[in-house]
Amino acid sequence: MAEQQLKRQVVLDTETTGLSTADGNRVIEIGCVELVNRRLTGQTFHQYINPGRDSEAGALEVHGITTEFLADKPKFEAIVEDFINFIEGAELIIHNASFDIGFLDFELSKLKKETRRIKDICPVLDTLKLAKDKHPGQKNNLDALCRRYNVDNSNRELHGALLDSEILADVYLAMTGGQVSLALAAEQIDDVGTTLQHDVIPKKHHRPLRVIYADTDELEAHNATLQRLDKASGGNCVWLQQTTESE
Repeated sequence: MAEQQLKRQVVLDTETTGLSTADGNRVIEIGCVELVNRRLTGQTFHQYINPGRDSEAGALEVHGITTEFLADKPKFEAIVEDFINFIEGAELIIHNASFDIGFLDFELSKLKKETRRIKDICPVLDTLKLAKDKHPGQKNNLDALCRRYNVDNSNRELHGALLDSEILADVYLAMTGGQVSLALAAEQIDDVGTTLQHDVIPKKHHRPLRVIYADTDELEAHNATLQRLDKASGGNCVWLQQTTESE
């Protein structure tokens, strides 16, 4: 049997001094997390960058990264080799990719020894486009997707490239077939229609799942949990009502 080819993805986010490169704004932070075959590996790339200018007031309110903090950080040209080494050969996963790619390409364009642009180095998947296709007419920013897919973003008081890339990794996995909350499970199966297992094992090879019934102790524990839920909800535990009706 041939070995399964590893699929390497890098979830990426940046912070910048402002919204537009046309105004001379620059990248001040890059955060990346690695996925291999849809599993977080723990490998990351994280770097603050001295942009040689102040952040615009609006951007500073979003990320809180001050000029003073960045004063002793390296310039982009000093970290670009390590950055490219980390992302090269992977598929980049970015939310609103045109923004981050535009800024990274702007930084690369300033380097005499680097003629490539990001799409020459990596394919790019835009999770904003993916979300809009899956949820048309709805809010699809990262915070909205966290709520929709039950991803914890409680630490996201300010934007940060590494934190946001970690959150986006969880959102991406949930949005493309990863485990989600019970409330969203049925919706996810309908929306995605597949799982990782289905991607790598031909359908004709699927075997019927073995059914394992709960034993007496497990049934008693389950019933005790339903009773607690019923008490906490003021007698509105739907599962308990359905169990009673079916008896």
